[in-house]
Amino acid sequence: MRLRSLLFVPGDRPERFAKAAASGADAIILDLEDSVAPAAKDDATQAVADWLASPREVSAFVRINPVDSGRLAADLAVARSADGIVLPKAEGCVTVGAVVEHAGEACPPILPIATETPCALFVLGDYRAVKAHLCGLTWGAEDLPAAIGALTAREPDGRYTAPYEMVRALALFGAHAAGVAAIETVYPAIRDSDGLAAYAQRGARDGFTGMMAIHPSQVPVINAAFSPDAEAIAAAHAVVEAFARQPGAGAIQLEGRMVDLPHLKQARGLLARAGEPERG
Repeated sequence: MRLRSLLFVPGDRPERFAKAAASGADAIILDLEDSVAPAAKDDATQAVADWLASPREVSAFVRINPVDSGRLAADLAVARSADGIVLPKAEGCVTVGAVVEHAGEACPPILPIATETPCALFVLGDYRAVKAHLCGLTWGAEDLPAAIGALTAREPDGRYTAPYEMVRALALFGAHAAGVAAIETVYPAIRDSDGLAAYAQRGARDGFTGMMAIHPSQVPVINAAFSPDAEAIAAAHAVVEAFARQPGAGAIQLEGRMVDLPHLKQARGLLARAGEPERG
């Protein structure tokens, strides 16, 4: 499942589902949690169930409510028909295991939001144990500061403060330690397309493989940032082909620079993300 862009849409706004599905996002996230008021959750659950029962051309996730919300059974009854589950307030393999146990064999792949509570940060290395049930790992910078009484997670210019830069990095490495997709969190300034582009490009540079969105207008920018361009693809092919010409080599010279096996792994990963078959 390709996950460059995942677009949130409130579960109680069914009139927006079709527009979200047509946005070009690799997946949409039908939200039953934060964007839905408590009084509207039953209606949202029914609207999501109705939409999932119809044919669709885009991957659809359901963000359920936290496992201790009292809504797990009702949410999973709907989410079993989705292509994936977004799991909020996740705290390692214990929370993932609770969802899998309740959902049974029909449990779709899970995308935990892995940094929304203080306890969650100390189990980011646990997800490798439940890798078979995951399609990725993502993080968030909104719930955690609220949980600890911080005024904000960001500097006046939009950069994360030091504690949340650390959280972002831990989530990134937690995803790669588990061997699953690392999904960057949302960029909340909907009208700031330049800022979004810089943020998404930074995420791709740092090792994230996709990003969540909160508005359809953000999707093309995110897709572009997480799609390797022609120059990067050509450079990756050159590395793979150079090693193919020298099988067994641990390091080689290519265009005046030394490249070794980590560069080969990086090149192959880029080609895989781009859907490019290796040559040579």
